[in-house]
Amino acid sequence: MPICTFCGQEIENGTGKMFVFANGKVAYFCSRGCEKNMLKLKRKPLKTRWTEEYRREHKKGVKKAE
Repeated sequence: MPICTFCGQEIENGTGKMFVFANGKVAYFCSRGCEKNMLKLKRKPLKTRWTEEYRREHKKGVKKAE
């Protein structure tokens, strides 16, 4: 299962969206909110409070990735 490029959650099969940039890089999104925050609003996951990356950086109760 792919992981959302923005928020870090696992995406179930048959859901989400795959976006391919012009340079060939692939981004996976679990929701429209993640897609909009990254592509249209150009927000960084590290500064968005509800993302896994933010929680990991600020030690907000996320288990370490195995």
